[in-house]
Amino acid sequence: MAIEMRTLSVGGLSIDLVRKSIKNLHLAVYPPDGRIRVAAPWHVSEDAIRLAVAKRVAWINRQRRNFKAQERQAKRRYVSGETHYFLGRGYRLQVISNGATFRVRLGGANRIELAVPIDADRDAREQVMLRWHRRELRKRAEAEAAKWAARLGIDPPVVGIKQMRTKWGTSNPSARRIWLNLELAQKPPRCIAYIVLHELVHFEHRKHGDEFVAKLERFMPNWRAIRDELNKLPLATQPWCKVKA
Repeated sequence: MAIEMRTLSVGGLSIDLVRKSIKNLHLAVYPPDGRIRVAAPWHVSEDAIRLAVAKRVAWINRQRRNFKAQERQAKRRYVSGETHYFLGRGYRLQVISNGATFRVRLGGANRIELAVPIDADRDAREQVMLRWHRRELRKRAEAEAAKWAARLGIDPPVVGIKQMRTKWGTSNPSARRIWLNLELAQKPPRCIAYIVLHELVHFEHRKHGDEFVAKLERFMPNWRAIRDELNKLPLATQPWCKVKA
């Protein structure tokens, strides 16, 4: 797919403009610093793009103010005493340098034990934690996918886990696959369930239209409250986007 990327200035705002083969213009504002991105079809003129941005300036500024005020997690050093989140709960990290073993486990109600070799540096410790998060998230996401697929009357999808910078999840209906952001391992189980259902509904309804919303309403009546909760949780050091639908 041919893509053109450049910067556009509109009313003092710096816009990352991406032109590609899509049907509609999309405007998004990303945390943590309020980066503005417009994806536009090739046939839309620059004047039309500028007008679309100008019409949404109040919304853009409101989003940026919200991001600036939102709580953020400090960068983790993976040392004993730090708070780390798992499934929506905060745990104190206990690092155990035992000479050989790489292992992560819950050590009671409020502690995560991270066992690493004595010479393991910060990056090595982080990778061990990420592998554990990936494994635990996959286990829960696959169970959620099987449950919601049965209720939707479709075959269970393949579940992939990866680090994403702009989405909590995405779907590929033709491949029968959904991808989830690894960051979801830190969020409450109800948030994981919502994102899984959200992506599975996209198998039938590609856009966030009335039919998409009606299907969410039918199977998860409180989805808006869960979405809002997810969007208010502390942002990690990476720039995640907010869920719109």
